Amino acid sequence: MVITVILFLLAAGGVVLIDVIDCMEDRLDEPKNSGRRVAVALEVEVALKQSSAGDSASICRSQTAPSDSTTIGTGSQGATYYIYGSGWGNIASEATGANFGAEVTGGPVQNVTLVQMGEHEFGMVTMGPAYQAWVGESALAPGVEHTDIRAVFPMYQTALQVIALESSGIESIADLDGKTVGIGPAGGTGDLYYPQLFDALGLDVETRNAGAADQAGQVQDGLLDAFAFASGMPVSAFSQLEAQADVNIFSFSPDEIAVFAEQFPELSASVIPASIYSSLEEDTSAVSLWNVAITHKDMPDSLVYEVTKAVMENNDRMMQVHGAAIETLPENAKHNAFIPWHPGAVRWFEENGVEIDDDLKG
Repeated sequence: MVITVILFLLAAGGVVLIDVIDCMEDRLDEPKNSGRRVAVALEVEVALKQSSAGDSASICRSQTAPSDSTTIGTGSQGATYYIYGSGWGNIASEATGANFGAEVTGGPVQNVTLVQMGEHEFGMVTMGPAYQAWVGESALAPGVEHTDIRAVFPMYQTALQVIALESSGIESIADLDGKTVGIGPAGGTGDLYYPQLFDALGLDVETRNAGAADQAGQVQDGLLDAFAFASGMPVSAFSQLEAQADVNIFSFSPDEIAVFAEQFPELSASVIPASIYSSLEEDTSAVSLWNVAITHKDMPDSLVYEVTKAVMENNDRMMQVHGAAIETLPENAKHNAFIPWHPGAVRWFEENGVEIDDDLKG
């Protein structure tokens, strides 16, 4: 098997031979969530699938001792994912006695792969990147069907929203034509969607990647014309910027949404309520995707049950963490259309009167 996989990898290129051998022999000396470990593991997994050499479920796992922390893949600092994930991690820690820790990541595209590979125990994803990963079309791991992920609880809608200084004169998506715009970290939901949506609308936009807090600061310093982000509302970095400067906050208009609605059916029309940001005088048209917390299919049922119970039964505490948690409710499990629910989560939902389709019981 090793020789077959090595031949596939040598043909494809891109990884060091000794890393591949160490990976397959469980000797790769890297932290379990390092970029190099994930990259090598993905290369090996793709080769295994292509060569029919065997089951790839256990390849290239961490050689380090099991961590004392149960890791939640979130997003960049200043982003809703990180704040929200840190909050539910604290609640889950209290409920289970386990030490849940929020990990800064590039966002959903990376999170789904880290959970699939067993590098993170839990993660947070938007439905668009999750579906692409599910069918093997992830930008990070093309060819790898991420079918080992399982849903834990519904989170909230991610809204695509943009902020610019009022002095820039940028008031709409159309005004971004010819401008330089931050779209959040590489691998995040914004990085996945904004370039495609700008292209669909015929806009020439130069995009740049960085964390939410960093790019909001670049807007304030005049290094970016605008910052387009995909996140729950309110975005902490937006709120901080509007407290320090006069800004315009906007998203896609109904006419713009109509242009790309058929191409991106996972995006749904929504609004940014005027109450979310002090800069808004009225509700603003937007597009959104639903988010869900995920884990690996091999996570113990008892732990997932307690995590689901802790989050679903403490919405008041979740609301104190972030306003987006107003949608973190059991009835919103219906918005998950394809990720099987973990058996531990299914047990809690069914005990509490929430019906889960048989096709989505993992």
